[in-house]
Amino acid sequence: MSVLQGLLTGGAIPFLLTGCALFFVFYLRGLPFLRPRTMLSALTEKQPGGISPFRALTQSLAGTLGVGNIVGVANALAVGGAGALFWMWVSALLAMILKYAEILLAVRYRKTLPDGSHTGGAFYYIRRAFGKSVRLGGFASVLFAVFMVLNSFTMGCVIQVNAVSSAFSGILKIPVWATAAILVLLSAPVILRGSKGISALTEYLVPIMSLGFLVLSVTVLILRRDALGAVMGSIFREAFSPASAAGGMLGFLTCRALRVGTMRGLLSNEAGCGTAPTAHAGANTSSPAAQGVWGILEVFVDTILLCSLTAFVILVNFPAAEQFAESPVMMTVAAFAASLGSGAGWFLSAAVFCFGYATVICWADYGASALWSIKPSKPLKSLYLIAFLFCIPIGCAVAPGAVWSVSDFAITVLTTVNLLALFLLRRQIREETQKRFQKMQSATKANNAASKGTRFLKRGKNLPTENFKQEKQTETRTRQAEKSNR
Repeated sequence: MSVLQGLLTGGAIPFLLTGCALFFVFYLRGLPFLRPRTMLSALTEKQPGGISPFRALTQSLAGTLGVGNIVGVANALAVGGAGALFWMWVSALLAMILKYAEILLAVRYRKTLPDGSHTGGAFYYIRRAFGKSVRLGGFASVLFAVFMVLNSFTMGCVIQVNAVSSAFSGILKIPVWATAAILVLLSAPVILRGSKGISALTEYLVPIMSLGFLVLSVTVLILRRDALGAVMGSIFREAFSPASAAGGMLGFLTCRALRVGTMRGLLSNEAGCGTAPTAHAGANTSSPAAQGVWGILEVFVDTILLCSLTAFVILVNFPAAEQFAESPVMMTVAAFAASLGSGAGWFLSAAVFCFGYATVICWADYGASALWSIKPSKPLKSLYLIAFLFCIPIGCAVAPGAVWSVSDFAITVLTTVNLLALFLLRRQIREETQKRFQKMQSATKANNAASKGTRFLKRGKNLPTENFKQEKQTETRTRQAEKSNR
């Protein structure tokens, strides 16, 4: 197993992710990116009742942001230098189409519950991917769900709370047991309420914590604006060195849930591994493709915006930050402290807590949904949630160690199975994409033509018709014949 894991995480999965992303870019003929207005209209649509598309986005962001957005980027820059940021951007652009495709499928193949709400995820569309091979589809779906449950305990809980505990004890000198108690007391009421309670909280928590991090980062960049020109030059100058390319992939793929090492940088925004669709499947939307557009926005916020801000803060204060290259947390703290003073430690601790806490409560719902897809049993779901809460104090007190390896392998399996399902369902993805974007484009042209006709009539003129054109042509030919006779 270790040989297989090393082969997949060390070489196969990165090429598989990149190849799959490029395939869909060409297979969908550039859609939805070539229809920016239609993409914007998908983000502004409002559907009454249920979970709004925006709320589904914030819940999904809660699961993908993680504390690694703060410290994972530091690791990338320590490995590959400033040029690593360029490859983070490139990887993000490729990740967008994968996130779009998997969310589209999750909405298309979701289930409607008796109360009118929706549930779904990759485990549902994976069954459909294998067509007539019912047994094979069922096996692949169960395999995916089992490893998603496993990953919820490791990456979604233990690794997250250990990062929070380390930040609190190392920076604020708060005892580990106190951190564990705080996390359990704050997590239990939300987790036990289920997905509605989690999405209701993340709808406010994610925008607030993201905005707070954005404001502090922009403040640093304003104070160090004199260094921005040199930083931008170094990003593009160093981008094509082997060290920067490797570091960029590492940073982009590890900048979520303290994944400095998870998959050795093989996942991007969790695009391709099929976890985020669990949150988006519950959205009340009129079109699978429209909800897929929210996945594109998710990648933009996560990597292009927040991770880039972290990178710029570190780069403008790199002389102070590089002294702590062995500790990504302290590297990030040093970068902020160089401009904002010693109080940056408190800010970073609060940010680590918010990002880690949001990921924990989101992954509790992911694991519960995966388990429900295997066996819809309320007692079994309750037992899972209790076990998940018990993992919080364990994760705070015990160093992850082997947990990283387990999480690595779990994400490898999730990504492999999910990418295969995306490829098998490629026609359905194209069908939904064309239905949304080509139809909307035709409707827009028709509306524009109608509005032009209305303006023409308001000016007191009549629109030319086919009969009118024929009459004018006949009249012209008659005049020419008369001239020739003369």
